[in-house]
Amino acid sequence: MKLALHEAGDGDRSALLVHGVMSSADTWRRVAPLLTARGYRVIMPDLRGHGDSPHADEYTPELLAADLVESVPAGVDLAVAHSFGAPVLALAVPGLRPARVVYSDPAWRLGARSVDEVREFAQATKSATAESIRQLCPRWLPEDIEAELAGYARWDVRAIEWLQSDRDLIPARAEVPSLVQGAGDHHLVPDELAERLRERGFEVVYVPDTGHCIHRDDVDGFLKSLEGWL
Repeated sequence: MKLALHEAGDGDRSALLVHGVMSSADTWRRVAPLLTARGYRVIMPDLRGHGDSPHADEYTPELLAADLVESVPAGVDLAVAHSFGAPVLALAVPGLRPARVVYSDPAWRLGARSVDEVREFAQATKSATAESIRQLCPRWLPEDIEAELAGYARWDVRAIEWLQSDRDLIPARAEVPSLVQGAGDHHLVPDELAERLRERGFEVVYVPDTGHCIHRDDVDGFLKSLEGWL
């Protein structure tokens, strides 16, 4: 599938930003200007079933990854993926051939309880309000809440039907220089997983006092943790 691509900047270097499920490219609205100011041309796709990209009859990480390879120019200087965008990007790395990769609080492995919670939350997105998001994410700016509501309204709830608790999407190794950026709560990147990732060639850092959406909870901390990768 050819994906809708949103671009910003005209720098000599290129950055790919991949959102997670239930969201859209608009999740990066505060990050993109900071990268363009550093000389990047920023490419932000809407994954299938999200944002301005078409809905589909089938959704799997493999299909979403194939969409990226089909739609995004290969060889970007930097690729960043958040949440469920991380397994998608990891599967696409051999075809996209980015120079460096950052996985921001990657959703590579979920327990049965977490899968049930995600499925329940997916249904709730369609009745979410600005106030309900504000209560869950008190550190977000109004523009983040606005973007989240727009993403909720447009995404296809079938896009998580593939999600299973026994599905382990942790990469076997870092195919290119790769950073895993964990949230301060260590929920999706617990210490034992961090050690395993380091053994597989990943660098791992944590951004203190942040939840799952690091780039919205603390955009300055998000960028500071990427020093040496940008």
